[in-house]
Amino acid sequence: MQQLPLKHQTCLVTGSSSGIGQAIAIAMAKAGANVIINYHSDEEGAKETADKIKKNDATSEILIQQADVSKEEDVETMFAEAIRRFGTIDILVANAGVQQDAPFHEMTSEQWHKVIDVNLTGLFYCTRAAIREFMRRDMRPTVSKARGKVIFISSVHEVIPWSGHANYAASKGGLEMLMKSLAQGYGKHKIRLNSIAPGAIKTDINKDVWEDEEKKKELLKLIPYERLGEVEEIGKTAVWLASDESDYITGASIFIDGGMTCYPGFIGNG
Repeated sequence: MQQLPLKHQTCLVTGSSSGIGQAIAIAMAKAGANVIINYHSDEEGAKETADKIKKNDATSEILIQQADVSKEEDVETMFAEAIRRFGTIDILVANAGVQQDAPFHEMTSEQWHKVIDVNLTGLFYCTRAAIREFMRRDMRPTVSKARGKVIFISSVHEVIPWSGHANYAASKGGLEMLMKSLAQGYGKHKIRLNSIAPGAIKTDINKDVWEDEEKKKELLKLIPYERLGEVEEIGKTAVWLASDESDYITGASIFIDGGMTCYPGFIGNG
């Protein structure tokens, strides 16, 4: 019999029209949750996510919702529509993110603000809306031990410096401290907040690396486990973090990186 640990729960996944976000949305639906698929500009990708869910799962309900998470009014509208449709939200997966890379001395204010606005301020808007909804309603003990769950999709670069990507690394470092501060403050309300910090995961964004054998060989030098991750591995971890099996976990960053954060340069004594 198929296990549905998130049955009768509703999950909003930002930036779920492709890549990691899409895999998380599919995994949440497989686990029994209703899913709000958020996209910024890729409506076709959002529809593709919905189609993949329908092929894999017949019980979950789906809502596709456009929103730019860096805009407060878009986020408020998205949450209002999701709550109108499903009654409440139980899980937020804050996945939407962007990169705009440049050497720091050449970085424009637009590049800086774009990354911070989406990756950090957008996460603030979404998490605030989620926590307000969790606090509005009573606990639902027949559905979940927690009042609500928030999962930030971070990066190994919340702890690994990344020259040429200072805006991105700063946004992810800020994300880690925001998550921990909120976990500290809202634990008494039975609201759990955690992060998943992926390393090198096979997505279309880095396809030029993992399809090129030389580039891939260089990348694997940074990964002790000597392979790239798959998006499904992030999805499965997100489901577990949203389930009662991880109820005692809050304020944690879970690195899915094949050991990238284990300082592989020191293999053989450095």
